[in-house]
Amino acid sequence: MVKRFLLIGKVQVGLAIIAVFTLMAIFGPWFSTTVLGTTPQQVDYLHLNGSPPGPGHWLGTTSQGQDVLSWMLHGTRTSMLVGFTSAVIGTFLTVVIGAWAGFSGGFVDRFLNGVILVFGNFPTFALLFIVAAAFQNANWLLVSIVIGGIEWAGGARQIRAQTMSLRGRDFTTALRTVGESRARIILVEVMPHLLGVISPMFLGLIAAGVNQQAALAFLGIGNPSEPSWGLMINWAMTQNALFRGLWWWFVPPGLALCLIGFATTMVNFGLDEITNPTLSSRRMKLMRIFLRDTARASRQKELVSS
Repeated sequence: MVKRFLLIGKVQVGLAIIAVFTLMAIFGPWFSTTVLGTTPQQVDYLHLNGSPPGPGHWLGTTSQGQDVLSWMLHGTRTSMLVGFTSAVIGTFLTVVIGAWAGFSGGFVDRFLNGVILVFGNFPTFALLFIVAAAFQNANWLLVSIVIGGIEWAGGARQIRAQTMSLRGRDFTTALRTVGESRARIILVEVMPHLLGVISPMFLGLIAAGVNQQAALAFLGIGNPSEPSWGLMINWAMTQNALFRGLWWWFVPPGLALCLIGFATTMVNFGLDEITNPTLSSRRMKLMRIFLRDTARASRQKELVSS
């Protein structure tokens, strides 16, 4: 199954984009300081007021003479850290609360389902804005905890519904009959059946975390000393980069945000093809060939009969 998954073209494209950004997050700051010899805060007084991309500055400079590529390389680390960390936190809360509610039943299920519904009906970004604003100059870890602690409710309802379906299956009933603990049944027997739901959920939370962090940074919430894609767009808009024609300042972070969403979507399409065979691109291609050949044979038969 893993081999089939990795052979899907959409998955290869998505994983390649995620891998590029991951490598940028790991080695980007080192490349900026060691190879390029600059940092986001370093000012090039020969390229003030924003210089377009050129040999000295591959992505140009800001209106303060700071290197845009250095900002991108350092900002990728912050944005990807927030995306992955918030996705891990959100997925953990989703699986624990959703699975425990669905498998427990009774009062525990009603109570946890009420918590899920309350969090699910909150205006997410407004709540995120209020909580994050309470912690001025919050670092990336605190922002990740806030995002992950808010984005879990939607997925928890899906996990709860799937777990309730599995709770009534024969194998779980048999395990409860022989005295297996609830925790072991959930972790060992039920969890593998939920991976098809958890995997796309985790990918979606990565994109959501990156975009939520960018939105908060764009509004000026977070630590201004930690470069990020959202902070780049914030500074670009503050300095009227759009009206001054400094497109190289805000296009790279905006494109990066789009690519992250595109990459996670491509991988999710691949997961859909694996978990739902009717969506398989190969199967659909064979079906089109079959229908074409059938139509051709039908036309030839009509010509012969006429």
